[in-house]
Amino acid sequence: MPEVGILIVDDDVANQHALKNILDSEGWRVRIVHAESRALAELASGSWNLAIVNTALTDIRGPLFCILKELSQTDTTQPDGETPRRAFRALFLVPAAVARQVQPMLEREGLPYSLKPYHLNDFLEKVSELLVEAGAIAEPLRHIGGFGVRKRRRRDLRVSREGRRGTMFASREDYQMTEEEMAEFERQEEEERKKRAKAIRDREHL
Repeated sequence: MPEVGILIVDDDVANQHALKNILDSEGWRVRIVHAESRALAELASGSWNLAIVNTALTDIRGPLFCILKELSQTDTTQPDGETPRRAFRALFLVPAAVARQVQPMLEREGLPYSLKPYHLNDFLEKVSELLVEAGAIAEPLRHIGGFGVRKRRRRDLRVSREGRRGTMFASREDYQMTEEEMAEFERQEEEERKKRAKAIRDREHL
């Protein structure tokens, strides 16, 4: 499957870094732009599967919003008579300060959005679902092995530190591991400990 490309349109530095960190960790190609003119040029290249756009930066009646809406609502013809699919999706980030003006319009247009602050896992699930709709990945992240307990826990902790400097994500105290997740994490930790101990013994015998 081709490389996944995600365009971030946001002028908030803390939000930029938090988003790039979590999306980079999935191995996706991520680019940040902080001006509407640059975003329009990037969209014209046709090389992006998903745009994540801060609505505080974008005029919801301006050209960027109109193009994003058109692109995300356009179906592409599929070979062999398959069901038409949207090759591009947009996710609109809605800060509380503009929610009253922006949220009703997004809902009327049927455009996906996330109210800030929001939970990291919910955000990743929404991003991955949109990428599935765009045909960029085969399955949502919550169903694939790469989104495991260990990887998610490290990423959540790292991004929670980013979140303390801004308003990107909800409080880390809201994230609780289930007993099954904790058992799996401890099992993986024990396996890693055994591997490290074996590697040390092997070096000592060289």
